[in-house]
Amino acid sequence: MALIDDYRNRIVETLDRVLATQREAITTATAWVAESWATGGLAYVTGSGHSHMIAEEVFYRAGGAAPVQAILDPALMLHQGAQRSSQLERVEGYAETVLQNYPVGAKDVFFVVSNTGRNAFPIEAALHARARGARVVAVTSLNSANRVASRHSSGRRLHEIADLTLDTQVPHGDAAIALKARDATMGPTSTFAAGFIMNAIMATAVEALATRGITVDVYRSANVDNSDAEAVVARWRGRIKGL
Repeated sequence: MALIDDYRNRIVETLDRVLATQREAITTATAWVAESWATGGLAYVTGSGHSHMIAEEVFYRAGGAAPVQAILDPALMLHQGAQRSSQLERVEGYAETVLQNYPVGAKDVFFVVSNTGRNAFPIEAALHARARGARVVAVTSLNSANRVASRHSSGRRLHEIADLTLDTQVPHGDAAIALKARDATMGPTSTFAAGFIMNAIMATAVEALATRGITVDVYRSANVDNSDAEAVVARWRGRIKGL
C-alpha cells in the first residue's frame, strides 16, 4: 500500500470512529449552539498553536455560520515565532489577558480546541468561560490527554474542566502513518477530525433552527457571483471582532 493511501485510510478511520463514538456528544453540542444562537448568543472558538486553525476554520468562511467568534491571538499562532507560541501557551495568566476583550456570557457556547488539553492557555480559557456562565466544550484527543500530565497548577486537563468533551479520536502524538524507510511517523490527523466535528456542529445547528423558522446568516463565498458576504459582515461587524 502506498503511503498516500495509508494516510487516507487513517483519516477515514478516524472520522468513522468519531461518528461511532461521539455522535451523542456532537448532538448535545449542536443543541447548545442552536439554543445559543436562538437567544442571541455566539459560538466562541479558540486554540493555540496549530489548534488555532480550527477557530479560523469556522470563522468568516464560505459555508460558515455568521454568529461565530474566533479568538485568534497572534502570539499564540505560529507566524510570530512557532517555538514562542509553544512557550506562551504554557504561561499561566495569559488566557485572561487575551479573553478580557471578549464579552463571553451565559448565552454563549465556548469551544476550546487542544489536542492534549495539558497547557495553561486552553485550561484557563475554559475556566474563564465557565466563570462567565458560558457552556464550555473541549475538542481534544483523549488518547493523548489520558497519557500526559497537566502543565497547569490546578493539576487538571481541559477535558476535566469542560462541560462537554468531543473526542477527536486521534492517536497520541497526532501523527498517524509510519514511514517505511526510517523510524518516524508523519501525517497528522487532528486538523481533519476537529474541522469535521466543528463544521458538522455549525451546519446541523443552522439546519435545526431553520426547521423552527429561525434563519441564521451563512456566508456565501465572496468569490462567487452574487455573493452576500459583504451584507452579512455589515450585519455582524458590531458584535464580531475581526470582521
